[in-house]
Amino acid sequence: MAAIAMLRALRNPSFSSFSPPRVPIRCAVSRFISTLVVAEHDGGSIKPSSLSAVEAAVAISRENSISVLLGGSGPNLGKAALHAASSHPLISQVLVADADILMHPLAETWAELVHLVQQKGGYSHIITASNSFGKNILPRAAALLDVSPVTDITEISEPHLFVRPIYAGNALCTVRYVGKDPCMMTIRSTSFPLHSDLAEPKSDAATISQVDLSTFNEESFGKSRWLKLASQDTERPDLGNAHVVVTGGRGLKSAENFKLLEKLAEKLGAAVGATRAAVDAGFVPNDLQVGQTGKIVAPELYMAFGVSGAIQHLAGMRDSKVIVAINKDADAPIFQVADYGLVADLFDVIPELLEKLPEKK
Repeated sequence: MAAIAMLRALRNPSFSSFSPPRVPIRCAVSRFISTLVVAEHDGGSIKPSSLSAVEAAVAISRENSISVLLGGSGPNLGKAALHAASSHPLISQVLVADADILMHPLAETWAELVHLVQQKGGYSHIITASNSFGKNILPRAAALLDVSPVTDITEISEPHLFVRPIYAGNALCTVRYVGKDPCMMTIRSTSFPLHSDLAEPKSDAATISQVDLSTFNEESFGKSRWLKLASQDTERPDLGNAHVVVTGGRGLKSAENFKLLEKLAEKLGAAVGATRAAVDAGFVPNDLQVGQTGKIVAPELYMAFGVSGAIQHLAGMRDSKVIVAINKDADAPIFQVADYGLVADLFDVIPELLEKLPEKK
């Protein structure tokens, strides 16, 4: 077709220029897509947020070659590798970096690991979840690779076209990545839920390979060191993955009153959350914070007690399926996003709920 157009241009002066037929860019690019998912594991299993990152990799292209990167040491690392290999049918390879220095997610060590694996693998995309693990590692790894990451993605339209929230979730921005490979991104795990057919492990497991760490200089990581992990021992579900979340705000007034909320959570089989104001006041530890600077949740049921509904908090829970708000102030902003609202004193409502709700079986 291009040759015919050239002949026409030579024979007819009115044809001042010609252009070759266009090839669909998306189809051509998809053939060369390969994605590295930087995954987090705990207790021998891949965390749901990392499996959501795999779902995001699938959304880039069905022809995507997906590799999962795991780091750490000990028997749990091997168990996590087996779990990752059978967790999704489109995972083609599991890369295992076995080193004691990778036991904890320090940005310096893990960013260098990502840099090392990218140099050997030449991936077109690198994805991780937009949680404390991913937010800690990816920016430093992107700096080592001299690329600009795209963060907190909620939708993938094309291999290099994404949607992400801005202004604390009050607007959505469409971003086209035009930099060099790899395209590095963090995804909001609540926007890429796991499919129900992935609950059972697959028989055709992906291959598991060891990462060559012979050039990994552990002596150069002296700027930071791991001290300790402080977490609460509780039988309640994890806040980021719970189906029901009950959240308290400054209206609870004290840490002692938060125990009422914990009793309600036990009856509902729910996770407990808190606003930044409640965390800053010392009512609860900061790992329970929901919001723009805390955890992003999207449960089936979200119950907010004494929560005013600041824009930063709404950014972390507005995707919840059903939102129930209890507040004395009828003009509280939380009622604008709530499906059900009750203008009442939470110290009257919570005891009544505890009295009428049956015990969890």
